[in-house]
Amino acid sequence: MSKKIATREAYGEVLVKLGRENPDVVVLDADLAKSTKTYDFSKHFPERFFNMGIAEQNMMGTAAGLAAAGKIPFCSTFAVFATGRAYEQIRNSIAYSGLNVKIAATHAGITVGEDGGSHQSVEDIGLMRGIPGMTVLAPADAASTDSLVRAAAAMKGPVYIRLGRSGVPAVYEAGVELVPGRASVLREGIDATIIATGIMVAAALEASDLLAGEGLRVGVIDMFSIKPLDKDAVVAAAQNTGAIVTAEEHSIIGGLGSAVAEVLAENYPAPMKRLGIPDVFGESGTPAQLLEKCSLTPPCLAGAVKEVMARK
Repeated sequence: MSKKIATREAYGEVLVKLGRENPDVVVLDADLAKSTKTYDFSKHFPERFFNMGIAEQNMMGTAAGLAAAGKIPFCSTFAVFATGRAYEQIRNSIAYSGLNVKIAATHAGITVGEDGGSHQSVEDIGLMRGIPGMTVLAPADAASTDSLVRAAAAMKGPVYIRLGRSGVPAVYEAGVELVPGRASVLREGIDATIIATGIMVAAALEASDLLAGEGLRVGVIDMFSIKPLDKDAVVAAAQNTGAIVTAEEHSIIGGLGSAVAEVLAENYPAPMKRLGIPDVFGESGTPAQLLEKCSLTPPCLAGAVKEVMARK
C-alpha cells in the first residue's frame, strides 16, 4: 500500500514548484505556515512570502490588493478561520471585485481530530459555495491537489481550495490533469452511484469494492469541483443507475449533498441519500473515531447504497 499523504503536504510542494515557474505567485499566511505547509515556500522565496500574523481579515484584504496589482496571491490558514473569521473580506474585498485570489485552507472537516469542534470546519463549503463567482475545489489526494492548485493558479478569479490535515490514500496517478467544472468518473455503475468529494473519495472506492463482493456494480464519481458542479455527470449517474449517495466530510447542509440534490430536483429526480456531518458541531476524538460516529466509513457508505437502492 502506498504511503498516505495529506493534501496540505501536497499543497506545500506544488506551491514551491509554482513559485519557480511564475514570479507573480505570492503566498500569505496567518501565522500557521508550518501547519499549512506554506513554510517551504517562505524558505525558497522569502521576498514573496508574507506572514500576516493572527489577522485573517487583514490577510484577505492584503491579498486583494496584491491581486489588484497583478500578483497571484495564495492565502492559507485553517479552514475555520479562513471562511469564518474572514468571510466578509472574502465576500466584499475579493469576490465582489472579482479579484484573482486563491484561498487554500487546510485542516478542514472533522479529521482535524482532537482539536475539537472549535477548529473543525464543517460549514466552509457552504459558505464559499454561496458567494457569487467563487470556484470551490476539494482534492481527494496528493496528485489531485497538485493538479487543482495548478488549475487555480492558471484561472482568473477567486478560488477556494479545501485541504485536510490527515494523510489520505492515493486515488490518482501522479500527473493527472483535472479540470474545474468537470467531475472524474472513477467507476461506472449499474446499480447505484456514490458521488464523493475530498477524503471521502477513497472511502467511496472501498465501499464500491465491498458491494462488488455482493455482486453489485456501484459507480464512483469524484466531484472535486463543487462549484461549478458538473451537472451533466450528476444527471447521467441518476439516469444510468437510478440511485445516488453523496459522501462528504462536511455538513449535509449546504455542501456537496445539497448541490447534487438541487441538480436532481430540477433535472432528473431520483432516490438519493446524503452522507456527511449531521446538523451538529464537531467534537474531540481521533479522525477514525469521528468518521465512525458520523457514518463516514466504507461499510456505512455501502449500507447507505443498499438503503437507497431499495427505494428505486
